[in-house]
Amino acid sequence: MKKKTDVVIIGGGCIGAATAYELAKAGLKDVVLVERHTLSCGATGRCAGGARQQWSEPANVRLAKASIEMFKRFEDEMGRDIGLVNGGYLLCAHTPEEAEHFKKNVKMQRENGVDVRIVDPKEIREITPCINTDGMILGAYCPDDLHVDPFLAVQGWAENAIRLGVDVELHTEVTGFKRKGNRVSAVITNRGDIECKTVVNAAGPWSQDVGRMLGIELGTYPERHQICVTEPVKRMLWPLVVDFYVSIYFRQSAHGSFVFGHSDPNEKPSYNIRGTWRFLEEISKKLTTLMPSLKDICIVRQWAGLYDMSPDAQPILGKVSEDAENFLVAIGYSGHGFMLAPMSGLLMAELIVYGEARTQPIDALSIKRFAGGRKHKEHNVV
Repeated sequence: MKKKTDVVIIGGGCIGAATAYELAKAGLKDVVLVERHTLSCGATGRCAGGARQQWSEPANVRLAKASIEMFKRFEDEMGRDIGLVNGGYLLCAHTPEEAEHFKKNVKMQRENGVDVRIVDPKEIREITPCINTDGMILGAYCPDDLHVDPFLAVQGWAENAIRLGVDVELHTEVTGFKRKGNRVSAVITNRGDIECKTVVNAAGPWSQDVGRMLGIELGTYPERHQICVTEPVKRMLWPLVVDFYVSIYFRQSAHGSFVFGHSDPNEKPSYNIRGTWRFLEEISKKLTTLMPSLKDICIVRQWAGLYDMSPDAQPILGKVSEDAENFLVAIGYSGHGFMLAPMSGLLMAELIVYGEARTQPIDALSIKRFAGGRKHKEHNVV
């Protein structure tokens, strides 16, 4: 392992791997990515693999739109198939308030170049004939949204970063930092110290722990979210469906299994990734209400992962403290890091190489937005 480098990236998930690749692609190849276990072993490896552009906040829409375009180029650029399926996303509204919220969002999303439209219940049934539309007022449909295999994507970023000269050090745990004045001078790991010029915290749900090693409170916290997978059945659903009112998302994989999960408003911050019977009971009722034809399907697997939550459910990008001016973060994605990873990696690389994000502005995602309270929160989270 190197004892000295330009950049140390902490975290071997989608954000860390994408940043490492984009740095090397930009010509900064003296980079070390450290991961305490293996690639994709944290939140990335436990996500559902969807990528959508339907957000309530413009900054998220811009990140997502650019990331979708990068995912589409991934195989040609990286030489790796990432299981990309252009199945789209369908969001369902049940209340007049939610319907108005959808219309407002769709207008903003279209202004940002997203191919999305409002659909009525008849059109919802045409898009997804198997869905129960009772109680639905309307939907928002984007045919350009994707499903992608997160393991294959991270492997692609990492392989190409290594090809370009990046060192990827697995089973390497960060235990602290050394300082010189208001800068981090070295990252301390269980395998030795690494002197560096810049540090990137891409540790996902453990981002706050990394910040506290420097005495910095980042405001992020881990939150458990659970997922189920069923036995495979005949293909009947193409888009990934999100219903915020019911609180569920579900999609059918290429080989026929249904993947589905939800948010639990009673979940407390923790690193708990154990599954529960209560989740199985609740999610099964939700799924079979919306998809009655699945009432006899068998669940074959269940797991839990962690969202890295931020106060407004939007990512935090860039420098976070004058006391550690070379310590950058790409954190707080609130369960949607994989969707936004391609463009996040590019923007972080631009910040490091050029001192600014050039491809799109990220001022709205600075940690400074929380000073005095945050007025805008991302609502399209499940």
